[in-house]
Amino acid sequence: MRNTVVAVVDYGMGNLRSVAKAIEHVAPHVIVQVTSNAEDIAAADRVVVPGQGAMPDCMRELAARNLREAVIRAAAEKPFLGICVGLQMLFGRAEEGNVMGLGILPGYVPRFPASAMVASDGARLKVPHMGWNQVKQSFAHPMWQGIEDDDRFYFVHSYYVEPEDPTLTAGVTNYGIAFTSAIARDNIFAVQFHPEKSAQAGLRLLENFIQWQP
Repeated sequence: MRNTVVAVVDYGMGNLRSVAKAIEHVAPHVIVQVTSNAEDIAAADRVVVPGQGAMPDCMRELAARNLREAVIRAAAEKPFLGICVGLQMLFGRAEEGNVMGLGILPGYVPRFPASAMVASDGARLKVPHMGWNQVKQSFAHPMWQGIEDDDRFYFVHSYYVEPEDPTLTAGVTNYGIAFTSAIARDNIFAVQFHPEKSAQAGLRLLENFIQWQP
Protein backbone atom coordinates (compact mmCIF):
# COMPACT_ATOMS: atom_id res chain seq x y z
CA MET A 1 0.00 0.00 0.00
CA ARG A 2 1.54 3.30 -1.08
CA ASN A 3 1.91 6.29 1.19
CA THR A 4 -0.58 9.15 1.02
CA VAL A 5 0.65 11.99 -1.19
CA VAL A 6 -0.19 15.55 -0.16
CA ALA A 7 0.36 18.27 -2.78
CA VAL A 8 1.12 21.76 -1.43
CA VAL A 9 0.36 24.03 -4.38
CA ASP A 10 3.23 26.37 -5.24
CA TYR A 11 2.04 29.38 -7.23
CA GLY A 12 4.80 31.66 -5.96
CA MET A 13 2.87 33.04 -2.97
CA GLY A 14 2.89 32.03 0.69
CA ASN A 15 5.15 30.29 3.17
CA LEU A 16 4.94 26.92 1.45
CA ARG A 17 7.89 25.35 3.25
CA SER A 18 6.43 26.16 6.67
CA VAL A 19 3.18 24.46 5.68
CA ALA A 20 5.01 21.44 4.23
CA LYS A 21 7.23 21.07 7.31
CA ALA A 22 4.22 21.30 9.65
CA ILE A 23 2.42 18.53 7.74
CA GLU A 24 5.57 16.37 7.76
CA HIS A 25 5.82 16.93 11.52
CA VAL A 26 2.28 15.73 12.29
CA ALA A 27 2.22 13.00 9.61
CA PRO A 28 5.75 11.64 9.00
CA HIS A 29 4.25 8.72 7.05
CA VAL A 30 2.89 10.92 4.22
CA ILE A 31 4.74 12.20 1.17
CA VAL A 32 4.50 16.00 0.96
CA GLN A 33 5.14 17.52 -2.47
CA VAL A 34 5.54 21.28 -2.82
CA THR A 35 4.64 21.54 -6.50
CA SER A 36 3.74 23.92 -9.30
CA ASN A 37 2.96 21.00 -11.63
CA ALA A 38 -0.71 20.44 -12.51
CA GLU A 39 -0.07 16.72 -13.05
CA ASP A 40 1.31 16.35 -9.51
CA ILE A 41 -1.80 18.05 -8.12
CA ALA A 42 -4.06 15.75 -10.15
CA ALA A 43 -2.19 12.66 -8.92
CA ALA A 44 -2.08 13.66 -5.23
CA ASP A 45 -4.46 12.17 -2.66
CA ARG A 46 -4.93 15.46 -0.80
CA VAL A 47 -4.30 19.07 -1.79
CA VAL A 48 -3.35 22.11 0.29
CA VAL A 49 -3.47 25.63 -1.17
CA PRO A 50 -1.72 28.08 1.16
CA GLY A 51 -1.18 31.72 0.36
CA GLN A 52 -0.41 35.18 1.55
CA GLY A 53 -0.08 38.48 -0.22
CA ALA A 54 -2.37 40.38 -2.56
CA MET A 55 -5.29 38.59 -4.20
CA PRO A 56 -4.62 40.08 -7.70
CA ASP A 57 -1.05 38.73 -7.59
CA CYS A 58 -2.24 35.32 -6.43
CA MET A 59 -4.84 34.98 -9.17
CA ARG A 60 -2.38 36.18 -11.82
CA GLU A 61 0.31 33.72 -10.72
CA LEU A 62 -2.17 30.85 -10.54
CA ALA A 63 -3.13 31.49 -14.17
CA ALA A 64 0.46 32.11 -15.33
CA ARG A 65 1.55 28.72 -13.98
CA ASN A 66 -1.45 26.95 -15.55
CA LEU A 67 -2.66 25.87 -12.10
CA ARG A 68 -6.12 27.42 -12.10
CA GLU A 69 -7.94 24.41 -13.53
CA ALA A 70 -5.89 21.96 -11.44
CA VAL A 71 -6.96 23.74 -8.24
CA ILE A 72 -10.61 23.89 -9.33
CA ARG A 73 -10.52 20.17 -10.13
CA ALA A 74 -8.86 19.31 -6.82
CA ALA A 75 -11.52 21.28 -4.93
CA ALA A 76 -14.18 19.20 -6.70
CA GLU A 77 -12.59 15.79 -6.27
CA LYS A 78 -10.39 15.31 -3.20
CA PRO A 79 -9.77 16.45 0.38
CA PHE A 80 -8.85 20.11 -0.03
CA LEU A 81 -7.47 22.56 2.54
CA GLY A 82 -7.25 26.28 1.74
CA ILE A 83 -5.19 28.59 3.97
CA CYS A 84 -5.52 32.42 4.08
CA VAL A 85 -5.65 33.53 0.42
CA GLY A 86 -6.24 29.84 -0.31
CA LEU A 87 -9.62 30.39 1.40
CA GLN A 88 -10.37 33.73 -0.25
CA MET A 89 -9.69 32.51 -3.80
CA LEU A 90 -12.50 29.94 -3.49
CA PHE A 91 -15.06 32.75 -3.66
CA GLY A 92 -16.10 35.34 -6.23
CA ARG A 93 -15.15 38.98 -6.51
CA ALA A 94 -12.52 40.37 -4.15
CA GLU A 95 -12.49 44.03 -3.18
CA GLU A 96 -8.68 43.95 -3.33
CA GLY A 97 -7.89 44.91 -6.93
CA ASN A 98 -11.53 44.20 -7.89
CA VAL A 99 -10.49 40.76 -9.16
CA MET A 100 -12.49 37.55 -9.51
CA GLY A 101 -11.56 34.53 -7.46
CA LEU A 102 -12.16 30.99 -8.66
CA GLY A 103 -15.90 31.21 -8.01
CA ILE A 104 -16.09 27.70 -6.57
CA LEU A 105 -18.24 28.94 -3.69
CA PRO A 106 -20.71 31.86 -3.76
CA GLY A 107 -19.57 34.95 -1.91
CA TYR A 108 -17.48 38.11 -1.77
CA VAL A 109 -14.11 39.09 -0.27
CA PRO A 110 -14.30 42.58 1.29
CA ARG A 111 -11.74 44.57 3.27
CA PHE A 112 -12.30 45.16 6.99
CA PRO A 113 -14.49 48.30 7.15
CA ALA A 114 -12.57 51.18 8.72
CA SER A 115 -15.69 52.40 10.53
CA ALA A 116 -16.00 49.11 12.43
CA MET A 117 -12.37 48.80 13.51
CA VAL A 118 -13.02 49.64 17.15
CA ALA A 119 -12.33 47.34 20.11
CA SER A 120 -14.79 46.86 22.98
CA ASP A 121 -12.77 49.39 25.05
CA GLY A 122 -13.01 52.00 22.28
CA ALA A 123 -9.42 51.58 21.07
CA ARG A 124 -8.82 51.57 17.31
CA LEU A 125 -8.09 48.18 15.76
CA LYS A 126 -5.30 48.00 13.20
CA VAL A 127 -5.63 46.55 9.72
CA PRO A 128 -4.15 44.14 8.82
CA HIS A 129 -5.58 41.96 11.57
CA MET A 130 -2.36 40.42 12.81
CA GLY A 131 -1.85 38.07 15.74
CA TRP A 132 -3.71 35.51 17.82
CA ASN A 133 -7.49 35.40 17.95
CA GLN A 134 -10.24 32.99 18.93
CA VAL A 135 -12.24 30.86 16.50
CA LYS A 136 -15.80 30.01 17.52
CA GLN A 137 -16.75 26.73 15.88
CA SER A 138 -20.10 26.96 14.08
CA PHE A 139 -20.76 23.21 14.09
CA ALA A 140 -19.01 19.91 14.79
CA HIS A 141 -16.71 18.83 11.97
CA PRO A 142 -13.96 16.18 11.72
CA MET A 143 -11.45 18.99 11.10
CA TRP A 144 -12.25 20.43 14.56
CA GLN A 145 -11.66 17.11 16.35
CA GLY A 146 -9.47 17.56 19.43
CA ILE A 147 -9.54 21.37 19.08
CA GLU A 148 -11.29 23.36 21.80
CA ASP A 149 -14.10 25.70 20.82
CA ASP A 150 -12.78 29.30 21.04
CA ASP A 151 -9.20 28.05 20.69
CA ARG A 152 -6.75 30.64 19.39
CA PHE A 153 -5.09 30.72 15.96
CA TYR A 154 -2.66 33.08 14.24
CA PHE A 155 -4.02 35.56 11.67
CA VAL A 156 -2.44 37.98 9.17
CA HIS A 157 -4.99 39.56 6.78
CA SER A 158 -6.81 42.71 5.72
CA TYR A 159 -9.62 40.99 3.81
CA TYR A 160 -12.09 38.26 4.80
CA VAL A 161 -14.72 36.10 3.11
CA GLU A 162 -18.43 36.84 3.17
CA PRO A 163 -20.17 33.63 2.00
CA GLU A 164 -23.60 34.04 0.40
CA ASP A 165 -24.59 30.70 1.94
CA PRO A 166 -24.38 30.95 5.75
CA THR A 167 -24.19 27.15 6.06
CA LEU A 168 -20.65 27.33 4.62
CA THR A 169 -19.37 29.04 7.76
CA ALA A 170 -17.55 26.54 10.00
CA GLY A 171 -15.84 29.08 12.26
CA VAL A 172 -16.30 32.73 13.27
CA THR A 173 -13.80 35.22 14.69
CA ASN A 174 -14.44 38.69 16.11
CA TYR A 175 -12.24 41.61 15.08
CA GLY A 176 -14.37 44.74 15.13
CA ILE A 177 -16.94 42.63 13.29
CA ALA A 178 -17.77 38.94 13.44
CA PHE A 179 -16.31 37.41 10.27
CA THR A 180 -16.12 33.92 8.78
CA SER A 181 -12.71 32.46 9.65
CA ALA A 182 -13.35 28.87 8.46
CA ILE A 183 -15.61 27.32 5.84
CA ALA A 184 -16.61 23.74 5.10
CA ARG A 185 -18.43 22.16 2.17
CA ASP A 186 -18.20 18.47 1.27
CA ASN A 187 -14.48 17.76 0.64
CA ILE A 188 -13.41 21.39 1.10
CA PHE A 189 -12.24 22.95 4.36
CA ALA A 190 -10.54 26.35 4.34
CA VAL A 191 -9.37 28.76 7.00
CA GLN A 192 -8.39 32.43 7.18
CA PHE A 193 -5.76 31.81 9.87
CA HIS A 194 -2.40 30.09 9.47
CA PRO A 195 -2.46 26.63 11.11
CA GLU A 196 1.28 26.24 10.45
CA LYS A 197 1.88 29.23 12.77
CA SER A 198 -0.80 28.34 15.33
CA ALA A 199 1.02 26.05 17.78
CA GLN A 200 -0.77 22.89 18.96
CA ALA A 201 -4.25 23.81 17.72
CA GLY A 202 -2.90 24.49 14.24
CA LEU A 203 -0.88 21.27 14.16
CA ARG A 204 -3.96 19.33 15.26
CA LEU A 205 -5.96 20.86 12.39
CA LEU A 206 -3.28 19.71 9.91
CA GLU A 207 -3.23 16.26 11.49
CA ASN A 208 -7.01 16.09 11.21
CA PHE A 209 -6.74 17.01 7.53
CA ILE A 210 -4.48 14.01 6.86
CA GLN A 211 -6.95 11.69 8.60
CA TRP A 212 -10.16 13.28 7.28
CA GLN A 213 -12.31 11.09 5.04
CA PRO A 214 -14.94 13.41 3.53
